[in-house]
Amino acid sequence: MARLIYERLVDLKARSTPSAVATVVRTQGSTPQVVGAKLVVAGDGERAKVAGTLGGGCVEADAILAAREVLDRGGRTLRAYQLTEDLAWNTGLVCGGTMWILAERTADALTLGGEDVRDRLGHAANGGAPVAVATLLSRTGRDLAFAGRVLIDAAGVRTGSTGDASFDARLTDAAIAQMPHGTARLIAIDDTHDALVEPVVGQPKLVIAGGGHVALAIARQALLLDFDVTVLEDRPEFSDPARFGGAHVLSGDIADSIASIDYGWSSYAVIATRGHKLDGDCVLAAARTGVRYIGLLGSRRKTILIEEMLRERGVPEDRIRAVRAPVGLDLGGRTPAEIALSVMAEITQIRYSGTGKGLSER
Repeated sequence: MARLIYERLVDLKARSTPSAVATVVRTQGSTPQVVGAKLVVAGDGERAKVAGTLGGGCVEADAILAAREVLDRGGRTLRAYQLTEDLAWNTGLVCGGTMWILAERTADALTLGGEDVRDRLGHAANGGAPVAVATLLSRTGRDLAFAGRVLIDAAGVRTGSTGDASFDARLTDAAIAQMPHGTARLIAIDDTHDALVEPVVGQPKLVIAGGGHVALAIARQALLLDFDVTVLEDRPEFSDPARFGGAHVLSGDIADSIASIDYGWSSYAVIATRGHKLDGDCVLAAARTGVRYIGLLGSRRKTILIEEMLRERGVPEDRIRAVRAPVGLDLGGRTPAEIALSVMAEITQIRYSGTGKGLSER
C-alpha cells in the first residue's frame, strides 16, 4: 500500500496535478488503522479519485473533506477522532480508540529545505536507497500540533529542518534507528514533543534456502504478507517455479546463490535445506552478506554446531547474533504450515518491533 501511495504522489507531481495528503499521526486504544496510514486526494479534474485508506467510515470521509479543504485554502489541519460506541455502531469502526489525522497540501508537506522530495520517496519505495520522513509534533495534553519535518537518508544526511538543531539531531537518530524496520512509528522526543518516523523502503524481501515442504509453506505464507520471495534450490524436482506461485526461483548451488543476492534494508533469509552440512554452508554464506535476519530451521544441537563453525571461520560476533536458531516463535505447531506460521510470526514481530505477547496481555 505504501508503495502505491508514493507512486501516486510521483504521478500527480509529474502531471502538475495538485494534491493533498491525510496521515494518521497518532493513535490511542483500538483503531482501524495504524500510525503512518495515508490517503491522497487529487485536485483539478481528479477530485473523486482517492488513493489509500484511513480505515473507512465517516472518519475517513471527514479526513477526505479536510484534505480537500486544505487543497483549496492552504494551511494544515490536525484533528482528533474519538471512535465512540455510537460511531462504531453506525460505521463498523472499532470503538474505544482515538485517531489523530493530519491533512496538508502535498507540496507543503513534501517540500523540505526548498526541495520537492516526492521523486526521492517514490524511488525509495520502489527499491532504491531508503529514506525516512520524520514529522515533529508538539503535544499539550491530548492536543497535537505540527512542529516541523525533515527527510533523512540511510547515511544520516538530512534534508530540511525543524528550525531547532537539537530536534533535528534527535529526529535523525530516531529515523536511523527505525529505518531498518521499514514501518512507521511514533516516538516520544521529550515531555512535550513526539516524532512520527516513516521509513520509505522497498518491498520486504525473503530469501528461502531450500525448496522442500517447509520451505514451500514459508514461501506461501510470505507471499500472503506481500514479501518479495526468492527460493533457492539445487534439485530439479523441487525447483519448478510452478510450485511456488509467485515466488522467484533460482536453481543451482544454494550457498553460491545466497552470496550473489543483493540484500536491501528490509531483507530476511531463512535456511531450510535438506541436510546439516548444506545448512551450515548456507548460514555461513548468509552471515557474510548484509542480510539483517538469518533464520535456521532445526534442532538446538544443530544450532550449537553451526555457531561453533561460524566462529572457527572467523565470522564476527554481531553477524553470529543475526542468526535466529531455531527459527520462529514458540506456537506449538509441528506441520509445515504451522512451522511457516511460526517463522513468519517471528519475522513480523521483528519487522514491526512487536512484543510477541497475546493482545489480551497488553
